[in-house]
Amino acid sequence: MTKISKKQIFDGILGFAIGDALGVPVEFMSRSDLDMNPVTDMSAGGEHGQVAGTWSDDTSLTLATVDSLTKAGVDYKDLMERFSKWLWEGDYSARGEAFDVGGTTKTAIFNFNKGAKALESGEISDWTSGNGSLMRILPIVLYLHAQGKGKLDRESAEIIHNYSKCTHANPRCLIACGIYAEVVFNLLKGYPLPLAIRSGIADALAFYNQDPFFARYLYEFANLVHIFELRREQIKSTGYVVDTLYAVLWCLANNHSYEEVVLSAVNLGDDTDTIAAIAGGAAGLVYGVEAMPADWLHTLAKGDWIKQLCTDFYSSLSE
Repeated sequence: MTKISKKQIFDGILGFAIGDALGVPVEFMSRSDLDMNPVTDMSAGGEHGQVAGTWSDDTSLTLATVDSLTKAGVDYKDLMERFSKWLWEGDYSARGEAFDVGGTTKTAIFNFNKGAKALESGEISDWTSGNGSLMRILPIVLYLHAQGKGKLDRESAEIIHNYSKCTHANPRCLIACGIYAEVVFNLLKGYPLPLAIRSGIADALAFYNQDPFFARYLYEFANLVHIFELRREQIKSTGYVVDTLYAVLWCLANNHSYEEVVLSAVNLGDDTDTIAAIAGGAAGLVYGVEAMPADWLHTLAKGDWIKQLCTDFYSSLSE
């Protein structure tokens, strides 16, 4: 018997996709520019010239992960094959072609296409510590929770880390995925949001502190324990995975509705779509689809197809 509801899957994945679509038109805009003209609704245009409701690589790779888990379970080769189809053929894209492709993800797909094993395709250097695996980790967290493995321990962490390693093998990326996963596990268990965040951060940091390999990187994550007290000007919204995690958890901690969370994330500027997507996935689990503006859901590209992927995912977990 699965430990996850169909509604939770819809809440998380649709919440993620809407956050992405809100952020796409203003990606790379500065915080100061957005402070003068903040995003309040779905819009078109921007760096990529997309129509309103268009989501980016964040949602494409998340949906590819959902479909891989649905049809193959935990299978890293299958995952990378689907990522390849997205990059080269436009599968899992909003408008039939991949756009806004992260450099580290593209390199990993190149490596895989040239014969590297899936778990050896991702780069490990400090220069590849972007948020490209954190942005697509939500489906495996949902999957693990459904399997009764909704806690960051050695078994679940290995799978979470492996999903990251397919494109992003730097330890900071693995830690960020693990911390976010622990917060989401708590939300799936029904914890109140403040407790889910505080205990998720504390438990994940304690878990990683047990391993000297990871412990040496924890100084970068240490301020997460003060996430409720940090000021907006202390939050960076770059594509660096540590910055992204801080921004995501800060938006969750310091807002009180789905709409507030994702708009707060977008209006931080810079990597607007990814931060709003990751925050939106978690916020969706807190506030539910019913809290998402109806016009945003209506405008979202391929909304019915996303819902069908979510339904199929739930069905596979219930078998």
